[in-house]
Amino acid sequence: MRAVYIEEFGGPEVLKFGELPTPKPGPREVLVRVKAVSVNHLDIWVRRGVYRDLPFPHVLGSDIAGIVEEVGPGVRNVRVGDRVVVNPGTSCGVCENCLRGMDNLCKDYKILGEHVWGGYAEYVKVPDANILPYPEGLKWEEAAAVPLTFLTAWHAVVTKGKIEQGEKVLVMSGGGGVGSAAVQIAKLFNAYVITTVGSDWKVERAYALGADLVVNWRKEDLERAIREKVGRVDLVIDHTGQQHLQRLINLTRWGGRVVIYGATSGYKAQVDLRHIFYRQVSLIGSTMGSKGEMFRILKLVEDRKLKPVIYRVLPLKQAQEAHRLLEGFSPFGKVVMTVG
Repeated sequence: MRAVYIEEFGGPEVLKFGELPTPKPGPREVLVRVKAVSVNHLDIWVRRGVYRDLPFPHVLGSDIAGIVEEVGPGVRNVRVGDRVVVNPGTSCGVCENCLRGMDNLCKDYKILGEHVWGGYAEYVKVPDANILPYPEGLKWEEAAAVPLTFLTAWHAVVTKGKIEQGEKVLVMSGGGGVGSAAVQIAKLFNAYVITTVGSDWKVERAYALGADLVVNWRKEDLERAIREKVGRVDLVIDHTGQQHLQRLINLTRWGGRVVIYGATSGYKAQVDLRHIFYRQVSLIGSTMGSKGEMFRILKLVEDRKLKPVIYRVLPLKQAQEAHRLLEGFSPFGKVVMTVG
């Protein structure tokens, strides 16, 4: 099969376009012919070498939409020819957390493209439990722009953040994949949504997405701008890490919540603990989400209540350019690659 893969860590130039063996599905496994796969920052981190013991060659890509090509023994929920979306998180399926519907807490939890082969290829092999119904009316590239970002955002905003109707919610980086999803999800709860961008050209796009207040953090003092215009917020959704964490805690009301799903600016944040215990602010960690959450997300996408945001679509053989776009330019929305 044709695929984009890495045989060493490094910059976009290490992405190779060539031939790899087509996977063969085993028991309870499904072979999906990939039609589109979106690019995530996770792909960039893996490519750079965040997991040094990764065996080569390795195929990146977590977000996949395609057609069922072949099914292994014991598969019951899909048939050859079905259009499907692939859930990016795999787990053992039998432990306590999996059976409680909290598979993203499974000790064997893995993400496609991270520790197992992903979708930068003509075919990908996945467990049948990872096959999801295709939202009617969506193009392949739109469907591929949904799974990882919307699952991460939903889990952070709804499951861990426990958003309530009408709350004030601050979403960092509203132009990112997860950020643009989180803005939309918060608006489902009639929230007053504040979001940040890093460029003037993104401001109007963030407002068009549904944000009530957009702050260009590169030009305005983030904490001062929000405190003066809306006061403190009930819930913060953040991936930036050490650069802004103390400011975000300062912006959170007494008894409010800060949900952290990443740390792109660094892991070693310093926190004034007085704000945590005296104002009873909760710091909450969040990673991905459960398989069950994806069904509700896809129904909302199908009903056009949530919409994937796409910046650019490229063919798979231009994977290097797709990585450069995401890594250097910081687009508004997702970069997606078409396959076949």
